[in-house]
Formats: sequence, C-alpha cells, structure tokens
Amino acid sequence: MILYLIIAVLSVSLAISIYYAIKFSLIILKIEDAIEESLDIIDERYRSISKILEIPLFYDSPQIRQVISDIKATRDTLLLIANKFASIDEKAVDDEEPASPTGQEDNDAKKG
Repeated sequence: MILYLIIAVLSVSLAISIYYAIKFSLIILKIEDAIEESLDIIDERYRSISKILEIPLFYDSPQIRQVISDIKATRDTLLLIANKFASIDEKAVDDEEPASPTGQEDNDAKKG
C-alpha cells in the first residue's frame, strides 16, 4: 500500500515537473525570438543613424552640435546593447564546445 502511495506521489511530482519544464522552455523560446527580432531592429537603426551621421554639418549652432553628439551616443549605446546580447549567445556556444585536451588547437589558431 505504501509503495503505491509513493509511486503516486512521485508520478504527480514528475507530471508537475514536466509541465513546468515545457512551460518555461516555451517562454525561453519566445524570449529568444523577441531578442533576435530586437537585434535586427537595432541593427537597422544603427545603420540608419550611421548614414545620417556621415552627412556633413552646415550649421554651427551649439544646439545642433549637442543633438549630433546625442545621436552619436545613442548609436554607440545601440551597438553596445547589440554586442552584449550577441555575446550572451556566443558564450553559450563556447560553453557547449568541448575544450581540446592538449590546448594545441587553440595555440595553432592564435598563431595563424
């Protein structure tokens, strides 16, 4: 009798664990898609801002200069954000790759 009770409790626990594992994995996939879309938008805006900043200024107002410096700071911030998101993905890939036992491959890559 006690064995059946233990099996029932473990089965319910397993079912609950599986439910939450699937639920959280779907949330993670949705967040990953949202981040990828955001990175694409940031990349488009970065290119657009860079094109605008290449145009020479014909007005020497301090306010215009301040706006241009703010735009440059925003462009740099967008690049920083995109790089941080991209580095998260690269770190995950690096963690998954097995390290070479001798480290010889790494040294050969650095030399070349």
